[in-house]
Amino acid sequence: MALPGDRSEIAFFDVETTVPTRPGQGFSILEFGAILVCPKKLDELHSYSTLVRPADPSLISSLSVRCNGITPDAVVSAPTFAEIADTVFDILHGRIWAGHNIVRFDCARIREAFAEVGRAPPEPKGTIDSLALLTQRFGRRAGDMKMATLATYFGLGQQTHRSLDDVRMNLEVLKHCATVLFLESSLPDIFTVNRSLLTHRRGEEVSDSAVANQEGTGSFVMDQLSNQMEIESTQPDVTTEEKTELMSPEMNSAAAISEGSSGHNAFIEPDKVSTPNVSACFGLGFHGSQSQRIKILHRDVILHLYCARLRIRFGISRRFVGHAGRPRLSFVVDVSPILCEVLDACDSAARKLSMDSGSNSEWQPVVTRKYNHPTARLRIPTTVSGDVTQSDTEICQKEPSGTVQKFAFVKFDAAELDSLFKPGTFVDTFLSFDQYDYQQTAGIRLVAKKLIILFE
Repeated sequence: MALPGDRSEIAFFDVETTVPTRPGQGFSILEFGAILVCPKKLDELHSYSTLVRPADPSLISSLSVRCNGITPDAVVSAPTFAEIADTVFDILHGRIWAGHNIVRFDCARIREAFAEVGRAPPEPKGTIDSLALLTQRFGRRAGDMKMATLATYFGLGQQTHRSLDDVRMNLEVLKHCATVLFLESSLPDIFTVNRSLLTHRRGEEVSDSAVANQEGTGSFVMDQLSNQMEIESTQPDVTTEEKTELMSPEMNSAAAISEGSSGHNAFIEPDKVSTPNVSACFGLGFHGSQSQRIKILHRDVILHLYCARLRIRFGISRRFVGHAGRPRLSFVVDVSPILCEVLDACDSAARKLSMDSGSNSEWQPVVTRKYNHPTARLRIPTTVSGDVTQSDTEICQKEPSGTVQKFAFVKFDAAELDSLFKPGTFVDTFLSFDQYDYQQTAGIRLVAKKLIILFE
């Protein structure tokens, strides 16, 4: 097969795989698709796709078929990965790799497949993961960052979850995002409101989309994506479930916003908060670009709260699911009158800014008043590395003697937390705020940075 030979092309690729149905079971590639794209003109120069017959066809479960529609019968006469390995290597090796969520998923599957056939894998010149790039540059103005959601946002049709269709859709999404960002950077005073990027809405909120946020009025070319490349050899294969920027300094375009001292010294008690001095602004995002994410301020400093002895009303919940299909852990606490006053002030400031920026989503109050006592939900963010889930929240226990000891979890999951976060238990909490705007619903979340469970 004659492929372009100078290796300057960007290789957009995607794999469809089996879905593991039991612990320890790996993935098997069922389809590989790729296009080579000219980085100057964004032209498609070459395409390749093929179904792949796995060594064990029984791994194609009904769950796998529901995900991509590839049945055991469809791959009976398909080549094995060993038979296409030369072609895949020639397409990928020494080129820039691009795709949606490829750092965590597709890149790993390619390396596994080459290892299984006893060959060294191809290596990229650099990697562009549009999931990370669009989150950083375009913001979550359109929803949940899935490719299907982005395609709906831009009116590009439905995602088929077939490799070649998906990579072409990925390129079109990037083109649309780049155009929006270029227009906004050319006329920022017109296209932005209250220091935020204009939120484009098409009925149902979608998300992701962006490639480059040109500073100035020069022409946009795909080459600028290389400035945001993640060099694969230096990047960990880690995905974070809506990892927030809660502890990093932000800058308002009018004045610097300092977070105060580092560590938990920056957290203040609710009775130390002057509610008239609570405000909200849009922080700066990737490389100084404006972000749609709202920051809560107190006297022009990002607000973090320390709340002592919050009583747990409802224990760990698993009903909220993240982008990777893993539960988002949270629990509900009773809210004291003074904390309720502070949270209401934060809610009011964030809601006003959201509405002023053009959002038409229904605002969900952070404090719930449907019970006899006001309550609020606290999130425990997690990070996933491979098959291992880790808590981004420091969780400790405090004995009656006053000794505080950090928990060392054997396997961090909801089941292990059930016995700790029982209704009626008291916790000391270190909280930060995280704003969301998704599928016509918006609000601010309380994110636990540290939890001290009180054993009395």
